[in-house]
Amino acid sequence: MSNEVMFTIISKGQIVIPDKVRKKLDIKDGNVFTIIEKKGLIVLKKLSQQLSQDDIKTLKSIHDAWKEIESGEGGKSKISKFFMEFAKF
Repeated sequence: MSNEVMFTIISKGQIVIPDKVRKKLDIKDGNVFTIIEKKGLIVLKKLSQQLSQDDIKTLKSIHDAWKEIESGEGGKSKISKFFMEFAKF
């Protein structure tokens, strides 16, 4: 995943995913996403119609990361390192 930052204008509750990202992730009309929100951070994860083991692992890892942050166990990192780690999701 590129560390390139992309901006999107949101209208009528819809989010536009840039064409470059849609092509890379093979996103098409009707795809299913899970949406996780915590303290202003929104994470979208493309899912197959059924939750796969990888989807469940990803959701658990996001949940565990938030628990770390909320308990004060999460550390600080530079933005570039954060995006490199985030790209692994």
